[in-house]
Amino acid sequence: MLEGMGHQVVGTAGTGAKAVDAYRTSNPDLVTMDITMPDMNGVEATARIIGEFPAARIIMVTSHGQERMVIDSLDAGAKGYVLKPVRVEKLSDMIDKVMARTT
Repeated sequence: MLEGMGHQVVGTAGTGAKAVDAYRTSNPDLVTMDITMPDMNGVEATARIIGEFPAARIIMVTSHGQERMVIDSLDAGAKGYVLKPVRVEKLSDMIDKVMARTT
């Protein structure tokens, strides 16, 4: 979906710990982070990334019913969220908003 929108995907990770390591390696402009992942959830991974890279731009991908975790993610430093199933228009709008922010 991201590539179809004209973005370059520089890495993927199937677990929270791998997401943190991948961020360290590739230092991407933007991260889409699933909340539910093995070994470390997206909230914890976001907190760790933001702890090391305060300017990181992270958008959470979440399902209905995970409102508490969305709030926790935003508190951890995520810049926004999109609901599953992800629609291109919603993701594009959120990316535009997050990338326009300087902090």
